[in-house]
Amino acid sequence: MSSQTKIRRNTVPMIAARKGGEPIVSLTSYHAHTAAIVDKYADFILVGDSLGMVMHGMDSTVGVPLDLMIMHGRAVVRGTQKALIVVDMPFGSYEESPGVAFRNAAKVMKETGCGAIKLEGGKRMAETIRFLTERGIPVMAHIGLTPQSSHVMGGFKTQGRDEDTWPAHIEDALAVAKAGAFAVVVEGVVEPLADEITAAVEIPTIGIGASKNCDGQILVLEDMLGLNEWTPKFVKVYGDLGPSIEKAVSDYAEEVRDRSFPGPEQVYK
Repeated sequence: MSSQTKIRRNTVPMIAARKGGEPIVSLTSYHAHTAAIVDKYADFILVGDSLGMVMHGMDSTVGVPLDLMIMHGRAVVRGTQKALIVVDMPFGSYEESPGVAFRNAAKVMKETGCGAIKLEGGKRMAETIRFLTERGIPVMAHIGLTPQSSHVMGGFKTQGRDEDTWPAHIEDALAVAKAGAFAVVVEGVVEPLADEITAAVEIPTIGIGASKNCDGQILVLEDMLGLNEWTPKFVKVYGDLGPSIEKAVSDYAEEVRDRSFPGPEQVYK
């Protein structure tokens, strides 16, 4: 028998139990090799529909199909051992009815092996969240700035600048929590509102461009690594990989062109 102890993957109840406790660490990932690195440090990894923009050059997340989420979800699950893997439900895969949402969410979970799904929307999605959770689909909710609704919102705009809108956002958070969501992403809202939402709900809040006082934080991996040409103002860039990759590619191209590229006798000696 092997003396190695099998690593236990984080579960939905483990994340839910972190409300008010040690901050929850999360990042996005879309492929196995970065997921394997992130897995060492993250409590959960989100296979976000942001992959449409980050990986596939789309203008928004609206055009991301379900099968693309499943393909990337499989890769991330394969590359990880510890983190809970959460897969985004893309636009059009869950809004029509709770039944359609269940069918697509079940497909995602069965075909990727992920531990939960995430969907956008507050009070309007409460019925669907309840329907899914009652049938064994763990749901992470997402309120505030919801990118799939960017066309309706008029772009990626910070929410809650007008204090009169705060009650609606808080109502959204309470509705998804009551419906059975185990956590809620709070994106792009002013800090005092994020703090009120965190205090109001009994489930963990995961901030992105919200407040350091949320129960956890999430960022798009490529944003915090400096790989994207444009990065949201709220993102602290922890790496500068874009220029490093460009230099490596430039050096390689130069060696190929001047025939100084190492041959097999140099590489394999």
